[in-house]
Amino acid sequence: MSKGNLFVISGASGVGKSTVLSKVMAARPDLQFSVSATTRSPRPGEVHGVNYYFVTHEAFEQMIAEDAFVEYDRHMANYYGTPTRQLEEKLVSGSVILDIEPVGAGNVRAKRPDATLIFIAPPSMEELERRLRGRGDTPEDQIQLRLDRAKWEMDQTGWYDHIVINDQVESCADRILSIIAQKCDAE
Repeated sequence: MSKGNLFVISGASGVGKSTVLSKVMAARPDLQFSVSATTRSPRPGEVHGVNYYFVTHEAFEQMIAEDAFVEYDRHMANYYGTPTRQLEEKLVSGSVILDIEPVGAGNVRAKRPDATLIFIAPPSMEELERRLRGRGDTPEDQIQLRLDRAKWEMDQTGWYDHIVINDQVESCADRILSIIAQKCDAE
């Protein structure tokens, strides 16, 4: 049924994942970005079906009961997940990138062993802390929580096919593009 390749990108908060992913997506317009479902409220400027599928807790839990997710997780009192049907529809027409947490990546690995899992890591925990503090928009207690979570996430990388260090955005994006090209362009 699937035609395209499935790529999963994960990384700690503050590692620069969104910036790297925007470079990757710009360089590979043939890739489709999978939209996740969430129970959190939309932030200003976010659009249903573009940034996320915004659903109620009840609707999300019904989808869980129906096994309608390829992966899902609960984070900060909200659910996040990738609807299976939407993912399969996208894969029929080409390759897809998921931007998800390590727990979700492990779930994808279990259900889709053909997926290519890529973890973006910081050059060091000190650099990650510097980046988080440099944002200037994160309270101190949240910085510590994110650093603790990052340490845990880095311990979960055993099921990833590739670990790419984001020492510089351009070179990190180039390494990910090389991984994608090896898989997509070989076919």
